[in-house]
Amino acid sequence: MRIIFFAIALLTLEFLSAQSKQLYLLAGTYTDGKSEGIYTYKFDTENGNAQLLSKIKATNPSYLAISKDENNVYAISDARNGQNSEVAAYQFNKQTGELSLINKLAEKGSGACYITVDNNKKWVFLANYASGNLTALSVRKDGGLDTIKQFFQDTGKSVHKTRQQEPHIHTAVFSPNENYLYVTDLGNDQIHQFPFKSSANLPLSINQEKIIKCKPGNGPRHLEFSKDSRIMYVINELSGTIDVFDCKRNNSALIQTISTDSTQSDTKGSADIHISPEGTFLYATNRGSYNTISTFSILSNGQLSLLQVQSTGGIMPRNFVIDPTGNYILIGHQKSNNITIFRRNKYTGILTKINQQINVGSPVCLKFISL
Repeated sequence: MRIIFFAIALLTLEFLSAQSKQLYLLAGTYTDGKSEGIYTYKFDTENGNAQLLSKIKATNPSYLAISKDENNVYAISDARNGQNSEVAAYQFNKQTGELSLINKLAEKGSGACYITVDNNKKWVFLANYASGNLTALSVRKDGGLDTIKQFFQDTGKSVHKTRQQEPHIHTAVFSPNENYLYVTDLGNDQIHQFPFKSSANLPLSINQEKIIKCKPGNGPRHLEFSKDSRIMYVINELSGTIDVFDCKRNNSALIQTISTDSTQSDTKGSADIHISPEGTFLYATNRGSYNTISTFSILSNGQLSLLQVQSTGGIMPRNFVIDPTGNYILIGHQKSNNITIFRRNKYTGILTKINQQINVGSPVCLKFISL
């Protein structure tokens, strides 16, 4: 049955590849160096070529969210020195690839590091690392940002003497059916599961939250759901591990913990995690002194088996993206100012770095939009 599903998934990907050979690629950056803001490229899914189309100036747009209709882009401005962050809404021109600012608002938290928008484009959520809180903003009919409607301040700490002495919310990820919002807190080793209702005046039922406790010192950072929505994969920044949870009937049971890089005994700085479009392989990156990307096969029970570990071709691989056809993985490097490109074998999951790369200052968030 799994073989049949895999074959159908690959045929679907081949169809998508034939239908759409080119995509828009958006790169969010840190602007305290060589970058100016958000960059838009045209990316060819057949040969891996990228062509710069436009850019728009913004301050530290370090994470982006794309609305489901692809008409709007939302970006955080990661303020430094304890100042409150900002969030901006943009109109995206599907004909030219250009962004135009609709509006921007001051944020209630500091150190914003993640942003997401629901499928109905009614709510935008921001995860604030420095202040350890979550902000919910309503969205106007024109795609612009309205006002802050809900605010959650986390508390607590964990065992790491410098990284976990206060809460540090890192992501806000919807369950595939959007019934829940999962919020990771690197600072207190917890994942909050909030019931979500798009039509409600207050979208999150804070008093009905469930807390998933992680191993002390893990530092949960990002998470990803399996294609069937049953398995949740959590990458832990501080311990360099991936936790695999079985979420059957909404009860999260830990079924595996695996190193993100078994070639090293003290892997630190794990960063990003994504599942391939056909749902059979998982990829994870490590920063620190390793700068690697690991390839895992997803087994029938949802657990992982390590297949490959290799250099990302840059320094500080903070974020990566898999193109919708599954042909390529692009990795943004915050410190070496480049986006490296890997061709992906959809049958084996193995990655091969190609000669092309994109040179841009401090790329830290990559997103695709259909062309």
